[in-house]
Amino acid sequence: MGELGVARSVSYVSAAKLLAMARGNPRVAIIDVRDEDRRYQAHIAGSHHFASGSFAARLPELARATSDKDTLVFHCALSKVRGPTCAKMFFDYLSETQEESGIKNVMVLERGFNGWELSGQPVCRCTDAPCKGTCS
Repeated sequence: MGELGVARSVSYVSAAKLLAMARGNPRVAIIDVRDEDRRYQAHIAGSHHFASGSFAARLPELARATSDKDTLVFHCALSKVRGPTCAKMFFDYLSETQEESGIKNVMVLERGFNGWELSGQPVCRCTDAPCKGTCS
């Protein structure tokens, strides 16, 4: 496969670890794959929204939007089905297209957005798309 440095597998990360990883690190992107539920609930500040319903069609767009990142962390409400499925789909897309990508880590947020919020991590309620990450 060459020296693309593409992630070798999808791994899981806890909310606390993600918060520490993402703080002040512009190379970490959080990808929210919830569908309509994102609109009615809060979200993680600065996250990108790529709804699972249209996710497959938007893979090239996601690759472009995250071309300057090295770590992508996917989540849905609980990270049981949609989050891991989309993470694997993106991982496979990177592997198959062999696009030049600096992404080294494809991860899933343990317990999803609900777990993030329940553990007291900061959430954003802005309606900006994409979220600029300035809310606290």
